[in-house]
Amino acid sequence: MPKHKAKLATLADCQREISVMIKRSKTRLIAPTLTLGLLQSYVGNGKIIFSEIETQTAYSNAVKHLQGFMGHGLHIGAKWEDAYSRRTLPKYQVLKPLENGYELLAPYTTFNAQLIPWIENTIRNYIESKLGSIPKLEDKQFRAKLATNREAFLQLLKRNIELNPANFEFICFAVLRVHLEKFACKIYRDSRASAHDKGVDISTNFGVVYQIKKLRVVNKKTCDAIVSELQANFDRQRLEDGNVILVIDDIHKEFREFLINMKIQSISKFELMKLAQQFDDEEDREKVLRIIHDEFRREYASVIK
Repeated sequence: MPKHKAKLATLADCQREISVMIKRSKTRLIAPTLTLGLLQSYVGNGKIIFSEIETQTAYSNAVKHLQGFMGHGLHIGAKWEDAYSRRTLPKYQVLKPLENGYELLAPYTTFNAQLIPWIENTIRNYIESKLGSIPKLEDKQFRAKLATNREAFLQLLKRNIELNPANFEFICFAVLRVHLEKFACKIYRDSRASAHDKGVDISTNFGVVYQIKKLRVVNKKTCDAIVSELQANFDRQRLEDGNVILVIDDIHKEFREFLINMKIQSISKFELMKLAQQFDDEEDREKVLRIIHDEFRREYASVIK
């Protein structure tokens, strides 16, 4: 372990390290889940020495446990990599690498009774803060009931679209897809959900590319950065033909006009929600909800069943 890092001694020390693990996690919360699995194994058999296979088994068991605990498998359960036990957990003083395995360290073992429920709840709370109501959309009956009430449908979209870039991208994609299908137009999500400054690309069967970004274009610097990125990512002819459309959180009128002069159209979140409001058929609203869940499952579903 790094020499400059103070040795852990208290429950609060362990909780602080696990909180850092969660903060640094991008999607699958690997380190805290593996920590949970090792502590659960320790409680079950009293072992503190683990082989590589045993750490992998502990991780898989913890993923399955959390799926049952949360009632879904989103944002949990990445493919196993040896680096998790060899490099990641030693950084947080959970494991000490040995010649033929790993040692689970105190004070994690000392405070296992307090840490196990704390990790479970902290992971669940973190994922709920990221996903909002999305896991409920797996339930067909929930979707069908929600689709019968236009206002409830719109409120769910409005609440969840604000949470993070992935929610914004998937909800925008779902609304656009259902809207455009009414005109025999199809769209496809080409790229993975990413940070707000990269967005996600949506291709179509009619020559247009939509780029969805959770950005507010309220100053020239942001506007110029978007233009530069589009010019780098798309050929000049596509841009000159007006075949690139931005879907963004918000844009000031002067910058919308600037982009229009460059033949780049934009759709704001407000305009997108107006589209969603126009879905009169329950079937359309239910389809939006199903697409949102399908896209989350495609991106974030566990690889461990």
